[in-house]
Amino acid sequence: MFIDTHAHLDYTDYDPDRAEVISRATEAGVTEIISIGTRIDSSARALELAENFPNIWATVGIHPCDVDNAPDDAVAQLRALAQSRRVVAVGEIGLDYHRLPEDPAAAEANKQRQAVLFRQQLELAAELGLNAVIHQRDSWEDTLHLLAEFTGKVRGVFHCFGGTLEQAHEVIALGHLVSFTGIVTFKNAKQVQETARHIDPRHFMVETDCPYLAPAPDRGKRCEPAHTRCVAEFLAELRGVALETLAMRTTENAREFFKFTR
Repeated sequence: MFIDTHAHLDYTDYDPDRAEVISRATEAGVTEIISIGTRIDSSARALELAENFPNIWATVGIHPCDVDNAPDDAVAQLRALAQSRRVVAVGEIGLDYHRLPEDPAAAEANKQRQAVLFRQQLELAAELGLNAVIHQRDSWEDTLHLLAEFTGKVRGVFHCFGGTLEQAHEVIALGHLVSFTGIVTFKNAKQVQETARHIDPRHFMVETDCPYLAPAPDRGKRCEPAHTRCVAEFLAELRGVALETLAMRTTENAREFFKFTR
């Protein structure tokens, strides 16, 4: 019924009970989970999970906050991992200016390194016929400018979307999607709630970004893929539609975007 389109199941948070976490997701109606790569080792672990659990798929990518630790042959290693049919996207990739080095020269060097790897990974996605999972934080204009080079070649999903409806429309106009997490359930999340209330149902998906961002009333606790149902329930009520309607639409969006049968 539901697809968690963004989970970090390889993280050590789940080492004590990973199989139980996956089982609880199934019980909650989360039929498929996409485990997201953030480094080479993380991408390899995501793929290993996807190869061992039939309801899990993987993405491979270097997160922008990890670019300084990425090996010189990072793209070649990602290309090799992505040969598996269990890999359904390149990500999570993008630009993050939220925690740049304090030294201006170091900050600029980091931004340039982020841009280089972002472009290289988008090129890889285009080469492989895959879409991309986009991380954007405090880098809106630069992210859209770089993505514009790949219009018609790579589509992206702006994961953990928290922007305005106007920003969502800007993304959609370029052929991309957005995805909502448990943040949408927070009492102070009025902006993203307004966006989620009015966005066209063809252009969004649901996710957890677990182990982070557990929805209310579990905010602050470890998040799990099972919480996808809570996010979907809140969105259905917010939009005034049946849960089954929202589940069917977001699942269809996810299947079309991630091309599970490539």
